[in-house]
Amino acid sequence: MSDSQFDTQWPSLQRRGFVTAALAAAGGVATGLWGQPALANPTPVTDKVLKVGVTSGPHEQVFEAVKKVAERDYGMKIEIVSFSDYVMPNAALDAGDLDANSFQHGPFLQAAIRARGYKLVGAGRTWVGPISLFSKKYKSLADIPEGAQISLPNDPANGGRVLLLLAKGGLITLKPGIDPLQGVFASQDDIVENPRKLKFIELESPLLVRSLDDVDAAAINADYAYKAGLNPVRDSLLTESGDSPYVCLIAVQEKNKDVPWLPQLVAAYRTQEVKDFIVKEFDGVVIPAW
Repeated sequence: MSDSQFDTQWPSLQRRGFVTAALAAAGGVATGLWGQPALANPTPVTDKVLKVGVTSGPHEQVFEAVKKVAERDYGMKIEIVSFSDYVMPNAALDAGDLDANSFQHGPFLQAAIRARGYKLVGAGRTWVGPISLFSKKYKSLADIPEGAQISLPNDPANGGRVLLLLAKGGLITLKPGIDPLQGVFASQDDIVENPRKLKFIELESPLLVRSLDDVDAAAINADYAYKAGLNPVRDSLLTESGDSPYVCLIAVQEKNKDVPWLPQLVAAYRTQEVKDFIVKEFDGVVIPAW
C-alpha cells in the first residue's frame, strides 16, 4: 500500500498519530493494512477450509462471531484452532499448519519475525486489548512501596509494553528512542530512573494472573485478565488508553498476502455485527479498532 492510499483509506490512524510505517515488520517484511470491508468481493473465492489460529478467551470468542459472518456473507469455510499460549499460533502459521491467525498485536508479530525468522505479515486491524497493572495488595499507584515486586510478560514486545506503561504512570523513566512500532522495544536495561527500586519478575503470560498472590502487582494482557474476571477499566491501577499502538492483527504467511480470500476474511471481521458483539460482550475490556 502506498503512502497516498494509506492517507486516503486510514485518516483516523493519522489523527491518532500513526504513520505509514507504524506496522512495518522487522527485516523488511511489511505488516499490511487492508481496505474497508466494502471493497471485498462477496463472491466465494475458495472452497478450502481455512484454519485460523486464535488464543482462548476474547480472540476465540470474537472469531466465532467472525466465522458466522464469513460463512454467511462470503461462503467461506472456517475451522477455528484454539491455543493456550502466544508462541504456538505463529509457529503453526509459519509451518503451514494454519492459514491465518488472529491473536497478536503488530509489535508482537515484529518481535516473532525478528527472533525466529518467520515469513509472516499482518492484514487488517482488529481490536486493542489494553495491558494493565493489577494488584491484590494495593488500591492505587501511590500505594506501591519501595522494593515492590512487579511481574510482567517475558516476551520482548509485551515486556517492553509494560515498561512503557509504567513510565507513563511515573513509576520509572526510560531512555529516549524506544519505539515499538519500529521494533525497538524497551527492556530493563533501558530504565534510567527507578526511584522506588521496583523489582521485575518476568513470567510466561499465562502465569501472570496466578502471580498476583505472590507479587505486589502484575501486568496482565487483556485476554488473560478477562478470563480471570478482571476488568482493566474497573480493577486496574494503571491501563493503556484506546490510542495504544498495540493494535491486534490478522496474520498470514507472506506468500499468502495477496490471496483473494484474505480481504474477505478481513472484511468479515471488520463489520458492524462483529463490532456490536465486541462492545456488548466485553464491556470495555476489548476495544474495536475500526
